[in-house]
Amino acid sequence: MTEHLHFITGRLAQHALRDVLASVAGDFTWSVDVMPITVAALMTPAWIAPRMRPPPQTNRIVIPGYCDGDLAELTAVVSDDVTIDRGPRDLRRLPAFLGQSDSASQAYGDYSIEVLAEINHAPRWKLDDLVIEAQRLAANGADVIDIGCDPGEWWPAVGACVAALRDCGLRVSIDSFDQREVAAAVDNGAELVLSVNATNRAAAVDWGCEVVVVPDDIATLGGLDETIEFLASRDIPLRIDPILEPIGCGFAASLDRYAQIRRRYPDAAMMMGVGNLTELTDVDSAGVNVLLLGFCEELSIGSVLTTQVINWARTSVKECDLARRLVHYAVQQKTPPKRVDPSLLTLRDDELRDVGATELGRLADSIKDNNFRIFAEDERIHLVSAGLQLSDTDPFRLFEQLLEARPQQLDPAHAFYLGFEMAKASTALTLGKQYQQDESLDWGYLTRPEQMHRVVEKRKVVEKRKNERKND
Repeated sequence: MTEHLHFITGRLAQHALRDVLASVAGDFTWSVDVMPITVAALMTPAWIAPRMRPPPQTNRIVIPGYCDGDLAELTAVVSDDVTIDRGPRDLRRLPAFLGQSDSASQAYGDYSIEVLAEINHAPRWKLDDLVIEAQRLAANGADVIDIGCDPGEWWPAVGACVAALRDCGLRVSIDSFDQREVAAAVDNGAELVLSVNATNRAAAVDWGCEVVVVPDDIATLGGLDETIEFLASRDIPLRIDPILEPIGCGFAASLDRYAQIRRRYPDAAMMMGVGNLTELTDVDSAGVNVLLLGFCEELSIGSVLTTQVINWARTSVKECDLARRLVHYAVQQKTPPKRVDPSLLTLRDDELRDVGATELGRLADSIKDNNFRIFAEDERIHLVSAGLQLSDTDPFRLFEQLLEARPQQLDPAHAFYLGFEMAKASTALTLGKQYQQDESLDWGYLTRPEQMHRVVEKRKVVEKRKNERKND
């Protein structure tokens, strides 16, 4: 039997809810119950219970995600075979809630690329601070912590550093051409050495761990084959890194060298250091990381080395962790990585949903209270309340219009609230993001959820009035 879902909402969200439901393809029918309240988040289960009117065929009732309180008040007034659920707080998440999201596939989340996170200039760090940083990088998705040493300077404490990280349960690699530093690091548990070429390959025989092979001459890959042969003949595990070059310094040619090496050594482990692009390009790092890890996934390059020194690349480890899952899914499913996981859509949203001029006008005519509703669309910020509909491209001019209208309720706290919300609305218009009053802007994996300040204050007022009536 086809499932019937009955959705509870307020007047403000009803049209947007119907639009989203109409776009969802599912084996169910649905109905919408519009409660006599503008903001659905102000409802409680106890308030909804005597007012909702689900049709007889209803199997499941979905109330707004912000509707707090004990659901027992609702279950008490419906039959036992009807389930009650809270929906998502954001309507854009409703298709996923109803099982329509591609990323809900059980296959999503797997990955094949290992992430090495380098701590640059490790000798300059205090040990306690370095351990804290390493743990933070691991928490953000790093599989291996790479200790970056300073060229030309012997670091006597490298062994103690590696030992401290290993004591924390972390995997460690060492990035140094100084054979004394490498020997001390591997003696204390480092499992990988970056990097080996003709200058130090003989010493690698005694290290007893895996190494990363790099060419003596990057542009020609000179010496690379000889070092690979030397190490392979001595059963030393290795991975190959032809070295990624920055844009303007041979970037395209360096990508071609990775493809050459994959053709030449089809079964060899390979690595790519992505920092030469993320750190040396004036662009947010997330998109760069996705492209480079997509290249690695298609060529079966099983590990990437990243760092996060410059501010625009400060979250590269987390980006690589998310990107490796996205590109793995795309390659495995043989589909573009679109509409799969929005976590890396930090600057702009995947889609925008406008209320429309007609609905804004209808809303202004129907509102009976003096609370302000804020919208951001058509390059303007809109302010709607009972008998009031204002808009402007500039939040300061919009606030001047509001003052001229002499609103009934505009104390300092309310003015601050409106300023905060209009600043968010202005940001949303600038970047092409969806603005929803009392919700944080969606910054993908960087999003910091907000309380619905207006709802919190409204509930405080309601609670205060209840207490006053009790005291009377």
